[in-house]
Amino acid sequence: MLHKKDFKYSGTPIENAKKVLVMIHGRGGTAEDIMEVATHLKIENFAIVAPQAYNNSWYPLSFMAPVEQNQPWLDSALELLGELEIELNSKGIPSENIYFFGFSQGACLTLEYVTRNAKKYGGVIAIIGGLIGKNINTGDYLTNFEQTPVYLATSDPDAHVPVERVNRTAEILENKNARVKLAIYKDGGHAILPEELGVANNFIFGYPGPS
Repeated sequence: MLHKKDFKYSGTPIENAKKVLVMIHGRGGTAEDIMEVATHLKIENFAIVAPQAYNNSWYPLSFMAPVEQNQPWLDSALELLGELEIELNSKGIPSENIYFFGFSQGACLTLEYVTRNAKKYGGVIAIIGGLIGKNINTGDYLTNFEQTPVYLATSDPDAHVPVERVNRTAEILENKNARVKLAIYKDGGHAILPEELGVANNFIFGYPGPS
């Protein structure tokens, strides 16, 4: 396994938490970086877990490259997330109380993992990402989301993630029974925007205040 089991934790200790937010950093980022975003989310009493990628990258090439060119790193990253979900389940956190937040390369990895393993999750937030591969292989996605809320947000244009791929991802997730909210920000830049976090708080975490 290329990616080691290097999980960073914050928030409520797992043993005291009823819900967990898994945060997946982008290329060149760190677990600590992405966990800082959690200070803007309405997740009181959540445990927060952030895996750290080997060499700060989940796979070497663009997410739009043929899948085989990103192996074995991609499979290793997906396996790592699978191990984390099983570990959380074994500690008393059912998958329906597990939430995911991914940015950029981390958003792509998040979407690929949850769609390959679709079930009722707490919710999914993917900022600037889409399903992985030169051509999306929908044969990898056999189960359904059972109305899991999924928030997809992106910038148009974005140097790394074509808006067409985000739109296609939204279609596939809807076909897999996800409750999708898609937001496209004109010239938003390759960044996590305050507006996106506000919508995430409302749509994913059920915060009733203004977004």
